[in-house]
Amino acid sequence: MHFVVCVKQVPDTAEVRVDPKTNTLVREGVPSIINPYDAHAVEAAVQLKEIYGGKVTVICMGPPQAEEVLRRSISFGADEAILLSDRKFAGADTLATSLILTEGILKLHREQPVDLVLCGKQAIDGDTAQVGPGIAARLGWPQLTYVMKIESLDLDKKTIIVHRKLEGQREIVSATLPALLTVVKDINELRYASLPDLLRSVRFTPRIWSKDDLGLDESRIGLKGSPTAVRKIFPPPERPQGEMLKGTPREMARELVEKLVTTKIIADK
Repeated sequence: MHFVVCVKQVPDTAEVRVDPKTNTLVREGVPSIINPYDAHAVEAAVQLKEIYGGKVTVICMGPPQAEEVLRRSISFGADEAILLSDRKFAGADTLATSLILTEGILKLHREQPVDLVLCGKQAIDGDTAQVGPGIAARLGWPQLTYVMKIESLDLDKKTIIVHRKLEGQREIVSATLPALLTVVKDINELRYASLPDLLRSVRFTPRIWSKDDLGLDESRIGLKGSPTAVRKIFPPPERPQGEMLKGTPREMARELVEKLVTTKIIADK
């Protein structure tokens, strides 16, 4: 089995601020991390490798400093890592990004057939959840989104059964391989890196593929290949502080009902 995981380097949103004058993200001094959902996708792939055997390859589109998230993935137990990096990729939206990652996966597929692609359900800096499904659509492979559990893989029949997380329920579905999954955090608990993997990650150097290596047309990548653009970034308005009710449960319930009636959230009977 060959598992491929798409990962992204993102700014740590706990540290991100928005410049109130320019309405742009202040990135200076903000640490970069592996997209949290992608970390769970790597963990899921490594667990599958431990059960069914095979190999985990991690692939990332980004600038040279994105090598750090690939080394992080190696410390999680991935075997190989590819960085798709080229100045022409800069400014790519989800459409162009999915194209670049797809071409990277297809190049890997020609080297060693890929059985399963895993992605985080979304990146925390964009929250679009479009890249994973975009890759699946370009590959023409089945896509199983919001996966919270991988129930089984049938290597002979080339099928997979997963549980999808829906609102208030779960859906159990199957698909034929090769396929693409997007996963949620519920799928696993991240483990600490083992010492051998940690040491290997320190010495690891990923392969780097450029636009020319992927045979991509400049008109379809970067800003030229991106029909969407971010017009404005702004922080959400601060919510008013909540009010704590005091008294006995009966007194608090009576006061709460009075407030709901006053604000016309419920009718006064």
